[in-house]
Amino acid sequence: MHITKILLDLKPALDGYAGIPQESRLLFRGLRALADYDIEGLIQHGGKVLRPASPAKGKLLSTSRRIHQHSRMIVSLFEKSDENSLEKVVQNIHTYLAPLLIELRKVSCIPITLSHFESDYFDDFIWQTLFSKTLQPEDKKLISQACYRIIKQSRKQLHRAGLDGLKFFSNPWYVSINTKGFDFFLAQTPFPGKVSSETIMVVRYHDSVPMFMPHTINDKVFHESSHFYALQENVRAGAYFSCISESTRHDLLKIFPEAEPRTSVIHNMVSTDYFDEATSKGLVGVIIRNRISRDKELVSNLKCLNADFDSNQSCDFTYLLMVSTIEPRKNHLLLVSAWERLKYTTMPNLKLVVVGNYGWDQGPVIDAFRPWAKRGDIFHLTNVPLHELRALYKHAVATICPSIAEGFDYSGIEAMLSGGITIASDIPVHREIFQNAADYFNPHSADDAAMVIQRVIANDGEAIRKQLREYGHKTANLYTPDKILPKWHDFFQGLKASRGKVSYN
Repeated sequence: MHITKILLDLKPALDGYAGIPQESRLLFRGLRALADYDIEGLIQHGGKVLRPASPAKGKLLSTSRRIHQHSRMIVSLFEKSDENSLEKVVQNIHTYLAPLLIELRKVSCIPITLSHFESDYFDDFIWQTLFSKTLQPEDKKLISQACYRIIKQSRKQLHRAGLDGLKFFSNPWYVSINTKGFDFFLAQTPFPGKVSSETIMVVRYHDSVPMFMPHTINDKVFHESSHFYALQENVRAGAYFSCISESTRHDLLKIFPEAEPRTSVIHNMVSTDYFDEATSKGLVGVIIRNRISRDKELVSNLKCLNADFDSNQSCDFTYLLMVSTIEPRKNHLLLVSAWERLKYTTMPNLKLVVVGNYGWDQGPVIDAFRPWAKRGDIFHLTNVPLHELRALYKHAVATICPSIAEGFDYSGIEAMLSGGITIASDIPVHREIFQNAADYFNPHSADDAAMVIQRVIANDGEAIRKQLREYGHKTANLYTPDKILPKWHDFFQGLKASRGKVSYN
């Protein structure tokens, strides 16, 4: 039987914990476990030029020199080389010339070559840098045995090189990547490049936020343009689109309805490491103390927390939980407003725990947090490992998912798997993913959000909570690997079977 070779984009795995980085790691691990598939990872930095891991074609190096070259590639991911002044000059020149070299490749139609990375020598780097934030130690062997490729040009450079074509043509002009030998290239976002003719590009499409909500994104001009034009190129080149939800697919087809025959939906896969574990609520106090944000602009008063837990009153410590990067579309401000309404009226002792790193435009959110953090009522946590997050989900009176736009939303499903309750904004993707396992509120009304939260978590809401937990267990299990991986298998097999019918423009 022919082994299906897939090159999977791991650029997002360098970027953080949740969302697309998390999906990249889980998908790589999941596909690696399937029989008859050979999965390799593509390593690329978002903004830095990397050193090639393998020597130029035809050039042989000793083992020691090869290891040294790989080590320098790893260093280039994190910082500029400091071996000597000449080394710095050479690296600076290389960075400066990189855009010009990409332009020359475009004009001459010479594809960018991917270098091989010999992971046998650097399994700790692969694990710690790309996968450890999401996967478990027992996955390390499977991950370390995989092969990896390096593209030295940064993702931003590929985007900018394509957009430079707008100076001379009505559409961007993207460089080609040599993907010969691979049946599929699976990109995690619209990809600013072309693949070899023997390779089918599959774009994992997460959301259309840069198109429909550009006011909420970072680096707005570049992000909107790079998303649109790379997406347009992928559609024109005959790429297939695996959307993470039907809502996301619907948005994609609003922009490019001609892509409809090449779109499908495979929901995100959730880690099996979220489950209902028997833990003491006292653990919550330890987690908050250890993971509290060290940001000097947001100092939390832990005296009340210490009093609650050190005096064995932890059963009285009730809190809402939100797990998300702090950026505009996640709607933190509405949650704070709704929570304040409850604090001022029926639930004066209710706390708010927010887990997530800063994204962009977080100033107004931090301003809203600050007075409550000083009182010991809001706790902002960062870098919370999975097993601790599992406990926070379980012991929260509810996990709140207030976003005004999402592609999937992991936190609600993770909360359900951990034995918790989910309350979410009433947006199409939440209705699709959470189904009847959540209660819903208007994402633009703090009053409505407060009313729904109170209805669920109040003392007389036990019947509602019981029903949500029962539905939650069933719904969340729709997104575990044993349910999602067969869909990926069928997807790739279907594309292989129809390969002769595919036409590229």
